[in-house]
Amino acid sequence: MIAKALRGGFSRRMFLKSSAVTALGAALPNMTLAAGETIKIGFLAPLTGPVSAWGKPGLDGCTIWAERVNAEGGIKLEDGEHKIEFVAYDNEYDPAKARTGATKLIREDGVSFVMMLGGDTWPGVQPVADRTGMLFSTLLPSDLSPDTTTLVAPTEVHPIYIVTGVQWLAENRPELKTAVMCAQDDALGLPSVATYLAAFEAAGIEMQDDPLLFDPATTDFAPVVTRLLSSNPDIVCLDTCYSDYVHPICTQLFLQGFKGQIISATADFYDQMIAKTSKEFMEGFIFQFPDFDDPALNAEHINFPDANGFYTEYNKRYPGQWGAVSWEYASIMELWKLAAEKAGSVDPEAVLAAMQEGGKGQHAFGEASWWGEELFGIDHALVGDWPVVMIEDGKARIKAFVSIPDWYDQHGDLLIKYMTKYDQMWSQRS
Repeated sequence: MIAKALRGGFSRRMFLKSSAVTALGAALPNMTLAAGETIKIGFLAPLTGPVSAWGKPGLDGCTIWAERVNAEGGIKLEDGEHKIEFVAYDNEYDPAKARTGATKLIREDGVSFVMMLGGDTWPGVQPVADRTGMLFSTLLPSDLSPDTTTLVAPTEVHPIYIVTGVQWLAENRPELKTAVMCAQDDALGLPSVATYLAAFEAAGIEMQDDPLLFDPATTDFAPVVTRLLSSNPDIVCLDTCYSDYVHPICTQLFLQGFKGQIISATADFYDQMIAKTSKEFMEGFIFQFPDFDDPALNAEHINFPDANGFYTEYNKRYPGQWGAVSWEYASIMELWKLAAEKAGSVDPEAVLAAMQEGGKGQHAFGEASWWGEELFGIDHALVGDWPVVMIEDGKARIKAFVSIPDWYDQHGDLLIKYMTKYDQMWSQRS
């Protein structure tokens, strides 16, 4: 993993320079489309392996989104209508494979836009983005820096959105005073650790120990949970653990008799966790990603078309596979579609300009602002409200939409403090 190389003294900048030797050496191919030509979109994410739960369900969601758009005539540009098609490349959450995939998608497949999960894979791709000017998206704003001028985080603002869950918990469960936390030691876990620490401090919740960082290769979580519970905490925080970690950790929490509050960035396939534990054990579990059959997603401010219908169709085709990213890549595409149609072109520079025009964007959960210069060195993250989700009687339900900018206006200094402590500020990463 790149995260380990960074800790070993191999800097991100060194990786980028070494990667540049094999990166593309010229600008984008001709982006002009022939009349009626299909627009191709690159999907560069882990489709297999331990991180596939944050890749494959998103590709499935994009398939449904594309069928909807194509049934209505496709993308409407200056020269007419164009159908849309996704071209996928499995990067297996490996930066070298991600670099190869980016090159193939641009040079061989002729894509007009590339979506990524990001994280450990972005340093492998950035030289390709720099040399071609291709527009990329990430689900991880912690990838952003002043150098990432063709990278945007237009849907998920990981890890900043997790402050909303802690804030809601503090306001609605004030009797909870202490917390412990664990996370995998990698590019997804560390910025999330920093953000949770800031959120807990802002809420007046005491951390009983330093975050327990485990190796991503860990498979036995009994010792991890035993250590977490040794101080008898009110809250156990699972950070942004992959589903392959969240499930066994929750099973161990159940087996070891934990009765307190659990909070996590995600709870993908929570029905399976209920089956492994009990409905009573999972009651009150706080996380950040709703099921799209939630009535709250029918509100006027929601910008994801027919969220309930999308959820129904998704579960019909892919039963048991709905997760955090099932809707996110499709939501990015909705924003890209609006921008491309506004620009009348699929040219990456024109689409980006249209996407960011006026400093506002139609985020899935309402209008949001392009933001991030103070934290990321560039205003390329679309930030607004985010839902707080709780499991009630075996079903995920949105409890509130909480403003991320409002929290940051009050507590941004804490977030910067902990991001700096964990070497996650853009200036430290670059």
